[in-house]
Amino acid sequence: MVKKLKTGPLGKQSIYFAKAPGLRSWASIAGKKEGEGPLGTYFDEVIDDAAFGQDTWEEGESKFMEHACKLALKKAGLCAKDIRYLYGGDLLGQLIATTFGIKNMDIPFFGIYGACSTAGEALSMGSMAIAAGYADHVLATASSHFGGAEKTFRFPLEYGNQRPLSATWTVTGSGAFVLSSTEGEIVIRGITTGKIVDYGVKDSQNMGACMAPAAASTIYQHLQDFSSTPDDYDRIFTGDLGKIGQDLLLKLLSENGIDISKQHRDCGIEIFDPDTQNTGSGGSGCGCSAITLAGYITRQMLKGEWKRVLFVPTGALLSTVSFNEGQPIPGIAHAILLETKNLRKSEDA
Repeated sequence: MVKKLKTGPLGKQSIYFAKAPGLRSWASIAGKKEGEGPLGTYFDEVIDDAAFGQDTWEEGESKFMEHACKLALKKAGLCAKDIRYLYGGDLLGQLIATTFGIKNMDIPFFGIYGACSTAGEALSMGSMAIAAGYADHVLATASSHFGGAEKTFRFPLEYGNQRPLSATWTVTGSGAFVLSSTEGEIVIRGITTGKIVDYGVKDSQNMGACMAPAAASTIYQHLQDFSSTPDDYDRIFTGDLGKIGQDLLLKLLSENGIDISKQHRDCGIEIFDPDTQNTGSGGSGCGCSAITLAGYITRQMLKGEWKRVLFVPTGALLSTVSFNEGQPIPGIAHAILLETKNLRKSEDA
């Protein structure tokens, strides 16, 4: 791993932060099905009502995001006025879940869209703002909702369509993170920004196949840019490839002489039990990687189980317009290099 470099561009697609932005706090608000899954005990709150007391799925998703942001601020000991910028997004048209979720917080806002990779994009942009000295505190957030996503991209729930085993289950939930200029127990040491990768996949019920090539591309470039090997990481987490996407990812990387099978985990595989919850290939949606990071990964790092984690949310850039016009579904993935503060001290000693 690279050590003691100046903050700045690294390799072709990465940035290294000598003074790493710290994860000051985080919050995970999950839906009922997510709370019943293997990671249920890790989430801050589980909301049994999918509409969160609102009249529509979309309004409910906004409530999930608002609640996650406010809880992250509370855990950080900060108020909305302390936040310089908010970076956030969701899967709905024109980011309406985010817009209506954070509109009353009165924070300067960058709405971003990276499909299910949005959490990684938000953390990347927030980290750059902190490292450049443009902010002391920023908020990064992402959300998704099963009902809203199905209605938008596939079929309304009332239709009762049969889901193929390759399909993933959109996670209902929101994750929020406060990044600060002072290093916390967990820091963002670097980022690798992904490129759009299109292998011509047109199956909207197989998101893993759409996203796996992008995940392979970003992980490969990250290893090149940071002069690292898979053994330098305790875990490499992709966002929501699911079982099918995981198999494709490992195959694509192996073709380039890279074996991450020992380190690799996938948020979409971890979050549900397919045998008891009927979730097909796994979980997906912006909220999938966001609440897995905010609930599970961070806790394992604080416990000392993992000291260096490569977090790689993946996104299928699916549009109802392009899909109905017969276009393929490109993918993208963004990598966030997370380290515990004590790891950096021990390596620099």
